[in-house]
Amino acid sequence: MGDRATDVEVRDNQGKSRFEVRVEGLLAVCEYHLGHDSITFTHTIVPGALEGRGIASALARGALNAARERDLRVVPECTFIQAFIARHPEYADLLGTGADTASLPGEPDR
Repeated sequence: MGDRATDVEVRDNQGKSRFEVRVEGLLAVCEYHLGHDSITFTHTIVPGALEGRGIASALARGALNAARERDLRVVPECTFIQAFIARHPEYADLLGTGADTASLPGEPDR
């Protein structure tokens, strides 16, 4: 686990197609495209001042939990979401058929 940002509120801003976390007046986001039965995560952005505090992991966890609640298949185009699922196999079932964590990178490209 090791995530530090355990008490942040992850909010789904459906109008902007992104999950959001606001910390100290700064906004971190996980952008997505919603399909009929899937959600494609495209980009996760955390301001530099918030890096290293587990904000991106909190966003990923909140977004993936929301996908599970809505019974959506996850398409992780975002390298951070790919790496998060690889490190947290409890979310691998969201990838749907034909995908598995063995094909996902262990660390995001930066």
